[in-house]
Amino acid sequence: MRAVYPGSFDPFTPGHVNVVSRARALFDEVVVLVAVNSIKHPGSDEEARAAAVRAVLPVEWTSVTVAAWSGLTATYCRLREAGVIVRGVRNTTDLRAEYQLAAMNQSLGVPTVFLPAQPELAAVSSTAVRTLGAWRAE
Repeated sequence: MRAVYPGSFDPFTPGHVNVVSRARALFDEVVVLVAVNSIKHPGSDEEARAAAVRAVLPVEWTSVTVAAWSGLTATYCRLREAGVIVRGVRNTTDLRAEYQLAAMNQSLGVPTVFLPAQPELAAVSSTAVRTLGAWRAE
């Protein structure tokens, strides 16, 4: 089964790598879908973020591909015959928000599998990494 792991990935964190690693053990193929989120304002476009994700993933992970997408994740899944969406959750706040998205995607015909964050990675968010990176750059 093909799984899709969508996100804005601005930037792609060790937690994201961990979710991909665990998802590839569960599914035949994993597509890391670098998506456009109108609520978020990433530092680069989706193609640049997709290239950054590709650069981080181990080359021997041949069952993992990276794609950029600007539509609904469920639409991508239907077009690419992906049977499930994978989402990582760090805490109950994440779970509440992700549950709403999962319900919407389920109504569009694509179920979601949640993978809880490894405890040592639960505090790492893209926002924190961006903020720390900007602070270090000053």
